[in-house]
Amino acid sequence: MTKSLVVIPTYNEIDNIEVVINKIFGLNIPLDILVIDDNSPDGTANLVKKLQIHLDCKGRLFLEQRDKKRGLGTAYIKGFKWGIKYKYDYIFEMDADLSHDPKDLIRLQEKLITDTDVIIGSRYITGVNVVNWSMSRVLLSWSASKYVQFITGMDIKDTTAGFVGYRTKVLKTINLNKIEFIGYAFQIEMKYKAHQLGFKIEEIPIIFRDRLRGSSKMNRNIISEAIFGVLKLRVKALCKRLV
Repeated sequence: MTKSLVVIPTYNEIDNIEVVINKIFGLNIPLDILVIDDNSPDGTANLVKKLQIHLDCKGRLFLEQRDKKRGLGTAYIKGFKWGIKYKYDYIFEMDADLSHDPKDLIRLQEKLITDTDVIIGSRYITGVNVVNWSMSRVLLSWSASKYVQFITGMDIKDTTAGFVGYRTKVLKTINLNKIEFIGYAFQIEMKYKAHQLGFKIEEIPIIFRDRLRGSSKMNRNIISEAIFGVLKLRVKALCKRLV
């Protein structure tokens, strides 16, 4: 029997995490959940601990706590390594803020099982499928993906997507200790390294909804990292030093 893990990083997501967990466990496919909390002041980790006791999840909800906010990329790397250690076949990453619909995990897993190595829940594969974003933010995100496509040569419409599934063999092949970026550039770096290693990457359309509760983690440093990080990745690839 195959095993699947959903990795969810959290920082001050007490308003969302219980809903997300319940929705995932309510799906008709067996999925384990690993929450990686960066010492949220709002008590997100304590809520997850309570859910571990009270939910009928039979050892399927796990929690890793870190001592401070260390960045999205390092949280996912920790989750990937944890999933590899415990021999999961498929590992997914998704946001805690309900911007990604847990129901789409069913379609993502189907693609991994049948015919691809990396599957992306894409906002832009069939136009622009984003709800409750300002036009300026839509244009910024869409333009960023086009910029990444141009620089890297990847045929991926949503290069900054954070709703992604991996066959574990991909994560074993990528040297996770050499992942450099911690913000949105992390998403680009993972896709680019998988691409450079020859893995099959596909996209399926999703509808992305902006968070209703809590605050966004986006800031100027994250945007700057993404812009200049792509150039760094491309230079390394040209010098055969990327993977």
